[in-house]
Amino acid sequence: MALQTAQPRSPTPPALETRSTTLLLWLRRVGSGLGRPLLALALALIAGLIVIMITASGSLFDRFNAALLAYGYLFSGAFGNAANLSFSLVNVTPLIFTGLSVAIAYRARLFNIGAEGQFAAGAILAAFVGMKCSTWPGWLLTPLMIVAGSLAGALWGGIVGLLKAWRGAHEVVTTIMLNWIIFYVSDWLVSGPLQAPGQADQTPSMPPQTNLPKLSVLYNQTLGHFLPTISQPEQYVVDVGFLFALVALVAYWFLMSRTTFGYETRVVGENPRAAQYAGISVKRNVVLVMALAGLFAGLGGTLQLMGQYPYEVVGQVFRNDTTGFDAIGVALLGRMTAIGIFLGALLFGGMRQGGSLMQLKANVPGDLVYIIEALVLFSIAVRFLPVIRQALVKRFSAARQPTVVAALAGGVVDLDQAPANGAEAPTMNDQPLSESGRAALADDGSGQAQTPAQERQHQQNGEA
Repeated sequence: MALQTAQPRSPTPPALETRSTTLLLWLRRVGSGLGRPLLALALALIAGLIVIMITASGSLFDRFNAALLAYGYLFSGAFGNAANLSFSLVNVTPLIFTGLSVAIAYRARLFNIGAEGQFAAGAILAAFVGMKCSTWPGWLLTPLMIVAGSLAGALWGGIVGLLKAWRGAHEVVTTIMLNWIIFYVSDWLVSGPLQAPGQADQTPSMPPQTNLPKLSVLYNQTLGHFLPTISQPEQYVVDVGFLFALVALVAYWFLMSRTTFGYETRVVGENPRAAQYAGISVKRNVVLVMALAGLFAGLGGTLQLMGQYPYEVVGQVFRNDTTGFDAIGVALLGRMTAIGIFLGALLFGGMRQGGSLMQLKANVPGDLVYIIEALVLFSIAVRFLPVIRQALVKRFSAARQPTVVAALAGGVVDLDQAPANGAEAPTMNDQPLSESGRAALADDGSGQAQTPAQERQHQQNGEA
């Protein structure tokens, strides 16, 4: 019986194979990075829908419609038109800066709870510089305020890193304590040395030459000369601080992925002992990481002061502000990546903006936004996706049967039906194999099928 041998496949070009492998690896990383946040968001939205249905009145169908209507107004209030989108981006900008502050600290396995305090430190020092140098020209005063606010945040974060490296003080405790210190210091400054004349608990507005322009106005003044202009640009309140936030995201990605400092930071976070053995200064990196985290947050506070009306600091505003604490959720949802932080900030900022319209139109309390945010963080912390993935792998692995594809008449040999001690003849597709079929399966190691006579001769030689 003549056996047909399979024709060898033409080899894949190395360049094409490398590109295919790279693409598959990239898709796998993207899927792994987006899987958990998307699942967490989906579970949170489902839980929020259930909460609305429980609190609504009417039949089950009416309650379901009420939940869908509430979500519709939530999305419309956040991204329904250009004006609502601009208001959402105003919320997104400080969330990006503080989210980067939390993320870069977490790369070294440091939990930065003090982003709000560093945010406040930057805004307070920038306000102080703006008031004391109010007569300076804008081209000089504006960068000076930005640098001063950034350095103030870096100093406030660097204190945490120094205490961690020098005395081993836990960063969670020190950041919380420093938060309240700067909150009370800012309240004292606003109601004392920096208080506006004739006003209660607020500073004077920053000098007009330091106010950051709105994006719509800047567009009309530059690209609007040869592109269609934006009518009524004043209604779009997002300022150029949003562009600074995008630049900060790119800088964070480059710093963490393409520099020696980023590599050392990741090594210190993964295994401090191995980093120290490799010659990396753990203490120095801890201090630098926390200072850099504070710099991002301080820059966010400075740009918020200079870019949004009323361009002043109001008493007790920072202790009531939740930007620095929302940033923890933004960083966790984004899995400490630049694109993830942007998407997380867009989600949280959009929900904050759309919650007011949802409450006004759908009569659903705006606190639902906080419930969804909390459920998102809960879903990420519990890590539902790995559990579901492991369960699916076990389920499908148990259902598989091991089979071997034989190149004989297109048959499949079932290993579960293999003969035991010669009790049964081998089968193929539930039919006994013929003598020629058994001879084809017998191989002397040379890759050639043996005839029955050759097989008997081989056995006799072995017995001899």
